[in-house]
Amino acid sequence: MTRPLLSRIAETLYWIGRYVERADDTARLLDVSVHRLLDDPETCRSIFAVLGLSPSASVSPSAVIRRLAYDLDEPASIAASVTSARDSARGVREVLSSEVWECLNVTWHQLARLESQPPHAYLSFVRERAALFFGLADGSMSRDDCWRFIVLGRSLERVDMTTRLLAVHLTSDWRLLLQASGADESFTRTHGARDGEVLEFLLLDRLFPRSVVYSLLTAEKCLRALAPGTARAGVADSAQAAIGRVRAGLEYTDLNELNDRLPDLLAALQEASAAAGEAIAKRFFQRREAMAWVGA
Repeated sequence: MTRPLLSRIAETLYWIGRYVERADDTARLLDVSVHRLLDDPETCRSIFAVLGLSPSASVSPSAVIRRLAYDLDEPASIAASVTSARDSARGVREVLSSEVWECLNVTWHQLARLESQPPHAYLSFVRERAALFFGLADGSMSRDDCWRFIVLGRSLERVDMTTRLLAVHLTSDWRLLLQASGADESFTRTHGARDGEVLEFLLLDRLFPRSVVYSLLTAEKCLRALAPGTARAGVADSAQAAIGRVRAGLEYTDLNELNDRLPDLLAALQEASAAAGEAIAKRFFQRREAMAWVGA
């Protein structure tokens, strides 16, 4: 039997999951887009729109990378996200495995040294370290509430980022969208070069761990374990209800109508993600100050 988890620790773990996932997602987005910034200023505006930020005055590749990757004063930057994750983990080291803590600590120490390297080296390092962090969490932590809050934060962040990417529709190049979502190779193995299934794959594929449906199902599973329901009818937990409703509506969407219904589906997903985040904070966390992404 595990000990009850303090709300402060639960909130910290939840946000560690979100911080690391946001750093990973931003690194993917920048890594596949940076070469296009030289030729297409609209790509820069799209990147900022995905992240919910106002565009910079300068749209040069170096200025975009500086703000979104290295700038500690930009809360949505990779460096700021990694720093927040590491600082948060330092306060809850007693509930993390030593491997998980060391992963974040080493990542934080090495990031500044990589700023002098080409952007690809920095962004690839962040992606690899994020994968290592979640792999170590899965492999070295008990499947208790501590692990569940990390996974819950990661899952909701994935839903948020994927729906933002689709809503902004970064480019008409579906391959770039797949790469930014970390789905390019898995999609190709599943569907080959048929671009017509990209939306279906990113939204509805139950086997791909970065799809919206898979992330929603994972979040629901975590919430059911964190707050087991005892009601004979209905769902008492408002976070589960918000996620379950939008997940069911998404899964039962007619695939032939997916393109036409996309704006409504994405709006519903964004609303459900925000509602679930608020419900989770209200139920599990006691802090009154809202912790949220800029532009969320």
